[in-house]
Amino acid sequence: MAAGSFRRSIASQLSKVLDLPPENLIKSISAVPVSKKRHVADFQLSIASVIENSSSDCLEHLQAQQLAERLKCDSVVSEISTGPGTVNFTINRELLAKTVLQQVWKDGSEYGIKSELFSTVPRQKAVIEFSSPNIAKKFHIGHLRSTIVGNFIANLKAALGHEVVRINYLGDWGMQFGLLGVGFQSFGNKEKLKSSPLQHLFEVYVQINKAAEDENTKKLAKDFFRKLEDHDEQTLSIWKQFRDLSIEEYIRIYKRLGVHFDEYSGESFYQEKAQEVLKMLEDKGLLQKTIKGTGVVDLSEKKDLSTVSTVMRSDGTSLYITRDLAAAIDRMNKHSWDTMIYVTDKSQSNHFQHLFQILKLMGYDWAERCQHVSFGLVQGMKTRRGEVIFLEDVLNEVRSRMLQNMTSTKTTKEVQDPVETAEKVGLAALIIQDFRGLLSSDYQFSWDRALQSRGDTGVFLQYTHARLHSLEQMHGNAQLTDVNVACLQEPDAISVLQHLLRYDEVLYRSSQDLQPKHIVSYLLTLSHLAAVAHKTLPVKGSTPDVAQARLCLFHAARSVLANGMKLLGITPVTEM
Repeated sequence: MAAGSFRRSIASQLSKVLDLPPENLIKSISAVPVSKKRHVADFQLSIASVIENSSSDCLEHLQAQQLAERLKCDSVVSEISTGPGTVNFTINRELLAKTVLQQVWKDGSEYGIKSELFSTVPRQKAVIEFSSPNIAKKFHIGHLRSTIVGNFIANLKAALGHEVVRINYLGDWGMQFGLLGVGFQSFGNKEKLKSSPLQHLFEVYVQINKAAEDENTKKLAKDFFRKLEDHDEQTLSIWKQFRDLSIEEYIRIYKRLGVHFDEYSGESFYQEKAQEVLKMLEDKGLLQKTIKGTGVVDLSEKKDLSTVSTVMRSDGTSLYITRDLAAAIDRMNKHSWDTMIYVTDKSQSNHFQHLFQILKLMGYDWAERCQHVSFGLVQGMKTRRGEVIFLEDVLNEVRSRMLQNMTSTKTTKEVQDPVETAEKVGLAALIIQDFRGLLSSDYQFSWDRALQSRGDTGVFLQYTHARLHSLEQMHGNAQLTDVNVACLQEPDAISVLQHLLRYDEVLYRSSQDLQPKHIVSYLLTLSHLAAVAHKTLPVKGSTPDVAQARLCLFHAARSVLANGMKLLGITPVTEM
């Protein structure tokens, strides 16, 4: 990694002066964010971080100024200065350009990932459960958030060399299937079920729900579900058809989102296993009966039943949490994972706290390696037809709005497949609007804001990528072999190079807290810097040496931009 070789070089000089091993110093040296005020150093050493990471008492009174005076410029570092609590290092400008461009070129899609920042991170097996819609119910906006956030985490983990299992845990069981079965007998249509299962089952569910208060309907629904639980063949085959056709349609829609799953699981898998969990809880003395006959697990510290989790209905049947317990245990047996991540909205935080606590009480120490990545609520996402019911509505809406925007701008005439392009650009808009803030914060959705072509939007990222791509197409591909880096000394070129230097640190931050916002803000800055450089550093009309060097710079910027976009779940477009 480009930044890595510079960090090591700085660390080795510091290590001699401070008498500390260089590897203890590397984490205290970070690339400096590019400043609009122009000249900034490339790296800074945080004195506080050195003191914190060192066990030596001699360093307690370490001062930036005194340390800087003991350091010398060399073939790598051309200038040393100090700031409040920092020593700043400027890299030899030609070496900076040469090293960064070579590294981006050589590592390609692994640029930033091969950094020594990740060398101490063990490769792990991660199970990630995300999306998880309920069959026959709305695929609400929370499911969309879960889908894109889970996909990002899975992409990032996989890129960093971890083994990832992507699980979609469907709501495919429960009383609603009793109602749905009865509803289908009255309002169902086999043709419609085949052609658009999600929509048809939802319509049936809405219709039967109107009659759900009727005693006869209630009884029929209960009977249908009981038959389902007793594995009655005919009832099971109806249920299986609902499930299979729904999954087929989900797969098609997820494909439009660029999302795939390794496993379509669901509550239905854990009916019997949930009964085994209840038996285990009973055997371990953890299951307590209430006056109403329900089964609870006491989670209070003083064991005074002040906090309980209900795991069994009074008729002995399992609940959602019981099936989740069974699923967690089953996945451990099946996958032997190192970490398991659940991606759902924050209203379920309590549920997962309880889940992990019960697993721990049952003696499963691996419960500590389970994690709930929660996200806030999105307000105000409506399509022209009204409230969002199906994911496909959102995808169609974003595509048609984007297509309209593209048609009304003058530059869109030559796109080969405008519909496909509109979909990819529109999805980038949705994803960037969603990922700009902390995942846990709620936000107000706005189509107009998301689809703006200027400013910090997904449309701007796509536009920058397409523009840099067409620059390469127009002037032939850049060749790194004969680049004269002395031609890349303008401030706008240096800014792009400095920013490319920071990419590994940004990936490292996102890998630590699983927040996409670090990558988003990095890519937006990269796009703004590249846009400025595109204006001030023309390729056309420059001498061959200068043109070639600039092409290489723009190629590097586009390559890193594309890598980051793909991690976020965005497919970069080459024309728009």
